[in-house]
Amino acid sequence: MRGLVPNAGLERLFRESGWTLRQLAQAVNRVGTERGTPLKYREPSVHQWLSGHLPKEDVRPLVLEALARRLGRPVSYGEAGFPVSAPGGAVAREGTAEGLIDLGRQDMDPSRRGVLGAGLFSVALTVPGWPDVVGRMEAVQSGAVARIGMPEVDMVIAMTERVSEIDDEFGGRHARPLAAAFLVNTVAPYLRAGGPGPVRKAMMSAASDLCYLTGYMAVDEGLHGLAQRYYVKALELAGASEDHLTYCTTLRGMSVQAVDLGHGKEAMRLADAAAASSPQAGPRMRAFLTGQQAHAAAQLGSREKALAYLREAEVAMEKAESREATFASYNPSSLAYHIGQVRYELGDVTGSIEALEESDKLRHSSHRRTRVRYLSMLAERQLGTGHLEFACATWSNALDIYPQVHSGQCDEHMSGMLGRLRPYLKNHTARELYERARPLVPTTA
Repeated sequence: MRGLVPNAGLERLFRESGWTLRQLAQAVNRVGTERGTPLKYREPSVHQWLSGHLPKEDVRPLVLEALARRLGRPVSYGEAGFPVSAPGGAVAREGTAEGLIDLGRQDMDPSRRGVLGAGLFSVALTVPGWPDVVGRMEAVQSGAVARIGMPEVDMVIAMTERVSEIDDEFGGRHARPLAAAFLVNTVAPYLRAGGPGPVRKAMMSAASDLCYLTGYMAVDEGLHGLAQRYYVKALELAGASEDHLTYCTTLRGMSVQAVDLGHGKEAMRLADAAAASSPQAGPRMRAFLTGQQAHAAAQLGSREKALAYLREAEVAMEKAESREATFASYNPSSLAYHIGQVRYELGDVTGSIEALEESDKLRHSSHRRTRVRYLSMLAERQLGTGHLEFACATWSNALDIYPQVHSGQCDEHMSGMLGRLRPYLKNHTARELYERARPLVPTTA
């Protein structure tokens, strides 16, 4: 086309990446699939972009994210020769209370799922380090209409516990908008309120824990950019309240999100940061952190490192189980799951199946969402080793629980089950399970 100017900025980034046209197209397609909008770009499209044609507006952040993942650093719109814009996953730099209000208001309405889903998981996200956030209590009391005391803090803690229980039992689809509304209508005003210094620090700590939980529930729905925003807010609040436990827990949660999306390098960085930020960790916390380090190392193919971390987690769990539980969310069932994931990443599928079976035996029955997910994972691996009957029995157990759970991840697993069963419909057991599941699994899952 006459007058078309080649995109020199994108050309520089393309050369730096070392990719072929086909590889860049595939990378953009992968990011699109992760966002929930599968794409089918090929070499001619990339050639057009380099020649000066602008990608569609909603595709430009995908191109930037693909390049950022390859180069290991943030890539801006201007650097890529695109009109300056604000990516959907950008983390706002507003104050504590204002940030929670902005974030929560976007999330209170379940009908906005499509808009929220546009936010991308970013490997180049800036994660605030402990020295950058510790003790930074903002002066937001001006204009406050009330003072807070420990009863308000205790109420936020109790509410977080209730929402967590609902999430465990029924999934986060309905619990997350509830948590978001609570953040906007109650927690943010409390953060603005006056009160003694120790009370305000306790309130920020409680708010941090709730932000972490809300981010965790966003991950469950596949809203990965939104989850990162909640996680960063949790880190900021944890630092402001000098709450090392929630800070480390949040970094670990970010590592879990990254490893589940296949970003092993980022998962390892976050897992290591969580471990380094946890001084004087007790045995259960140590198991909690090193179990995740083991999974991330295994995904990177670092066999010796992964097995060393796993052994450290096992020794720590043995010590934790010999005394009163102080961090009971990570327990022998959780460790068995990590053993299964490490074995799977290292190529031991049979050993992975054995560990996941053990994890299910040890898991509390109230954790329905987790049970559906991990039973589905177990069935997929059983089928992969040729054990159709065992896989059908495991999937059947998951399907018994599934109707009670409202979870994006569970929907995805159940939808995947239908796809995996289709080649085996001549088998009576597989066909019976398929027909039982079909009316229960959303067609949009």
